[in-house]
Amino acid sequence: MIRVLLVDDDPLVRSGLRLMLSGADDIEVVAEAGDGGEVPALVDEYAPDLVLMDIRMPGVDGLAATRLLRARPRPPAVVMLTTFKADDQVLSALRAGAAGFLLKHTPPAEIVAAVRRVKAGEPVLSPAVTEQLIAQVTQGTATDQRPEATEARTRLDRLGEREREVAVAVGQGKTNAEIAAELYMSLATVKAHVSHILTKLEHTNRVQIALTVHHAGLA
Repeated sequence: MIRVLLVDDDPLVRSGLRLMLSGADDIEVVAEAGDGGEVPALVDEYAPDLVLMDIRMPGVDGLAATRLLRARPRPPAVVMLTTFKADDQVLSALRAGAAGFLLKHTPPAEIVAAVRRVKAGEPVLSPAVTEQLIAQVTQGTATDQRPEATEARTRLDRLGEREREVAVAVGQGKTNAEIAAELYMSLATVKAHVSHILTKLEHTNRVQIALTVHHAGLA
C-alpha cells in the first residue's frame, strides 16, 4: 500500500482528495492536516510514503513544510497542489525538494496515477505547470549568461559521459524505461545511474535533476 498524508487548509479539498484516492486498491490515506505545521508530527506518527500538500496555506505553508521534511533523514516524497496555473512558487517548491506539482482540478485518475509514479521514483508535473516552469527557467537573459546556467554546468561537469546522457534524458521528462530503451541500458543500470547522479549533483529527486539540465540549456 502507498501511504498518503493529505495537507490542505480546506476541509472540502481534503475530503475530495480522500474520496478519489480511496477508490484505488493500492493507496491508503493515513492522516490529514489543515496546516503545514502539523506535518512533522503526523509523519512521525503515521510514516506516510507521500505527502500531498497545498502550497498556499495561511499558517505554515507547503513550501516551509517541505523544507522541514526534506531536512529530515529518509523523508517522504512531497507532491504540491495548487489552484493557480501559473504559481510563482513552482520553482521554489521544486528546489526545496518537492517531487511534483499538480493542479487541484487535475482529473482524479491522473492524481491517482501521479501518486503511483512518485512512489516509483518518477517526477510528476501537470502540463500547465510544466509550461510555467520552463517559462520561468528560460525567461530573462540568455541561458548561458544567467548565474543559474553557470552553476548548472558546473554541477553537470561532475558526471561521467553516460551519467550525463541519463541526466539529459531525465530533463526531457523520460521515464526509466524510456531511458533504458533509448540508451540501450538495462533498467537496473538506469536506476543506478540516476542514484549516482543524485549524489553527485547533491539533489534529492529527479525533478531537481531536470531543473539543473534545463538551467544548463541541455533540454
